[in-house]
Amino acid sequence: MSRRNAKEETQIKSRSQMASIWMRLKKNKMAMAGLFMLLAMILIAVFAGIIADYDTEAIQQNMPERMQTPSAKHWFGTDNFGRDVFARIIHGSRISLSMSIIAMAIAVAIGAVIGAIAGYYGGKTDNILMRFMDILLAIPPMLMSISIVAALGQSMVNLLIALAIAYIPVFARVIRSSILSIKDQEFIEAAKSCGSSNGRIIFKHIIPNAIGPIIVQATLAMGATILIIASLSFMGLGVKPPSPEWGTMLYEGRDFLKGAPYLVLFPGGAITLAVISLNLLGDGLRDALDPRLRN
Repeated sequence: MSRRNAKEETQIKSRSQMASIWMRLKKNKMAMAGLFMLLAMILIAVFAGIIADYDTEAIQQNMPERMQTPSAKHWFGTDNFGRDVFARIIHGSRISLSMSIIAMAIAVAIGAVIGAIAGYYGGKTDNILMRFMDILLAIPPMLMSISIVAALGQSMVNLLIALAIAYIPVFARVIRSSILSIKDQEFIEAAKSCGSSNGRIIFKHIIPNAIGPIIVQATLAMGATILIIASLSFMGLGVKPPSPEWGTMLYEGRDFLKGAPYLVLFPGGAITLAVISLNLLGDGLRDALDPRLRN
């Protein structure tokens, strides 16, 4: 009975902490604006197939309707192949958002394990792992992604691998710094005294208590990832045409900037909104999860 009561008390405490974090986040108007923009973009990406048909509007060429300005029929106009720009942008949101989420999930999973092992064991293990992470950190994520994609070849899978490798050291250092601050606390010593294995302590007790900084860093890194995806596609190293990726759309519309600026303005605006929403939300989460504000 006492064990059940302790478990219920832990669940109630966890819910109260989440409610407290949510209340602080709601007070930040800019963070809520970023959250609403991000949710709207996610909903558009999820229901993109219902809003506009992928094959007939976003991919298929329709030369009689090429280069039409924004109108009731084509809200964002058409490109030089007669494809609907609005349909390409909303389907492009699927590519940019899904790739950034998957890349960050891979980077968080691998980086958290590396950082947790380095911070928990310390000593030579810490030095070896962190010096290797320092080598990767010395290379800017954009340059790292370009090098990996150029070496492996142009494809979505290789782009995901490049983005994940570029951000693994970032999350490894974040989780390591968090673990160094909590690994000597009483609840870790209690777990050791109960005979818990090192693996159980790391994955059951340490990483869950360091999840706040990871969430904040992942949210901010997703904005940078979207920019990298668009930049690589613009340079011809990212998503291959005719896939409607925002960076590819910018590349295709650059030659028509004077006569048809909407071909650049709309995909550029989509990239800007996505990055701004993630940065606003990340800043708000950083304030809401700040331990100094919990009391």
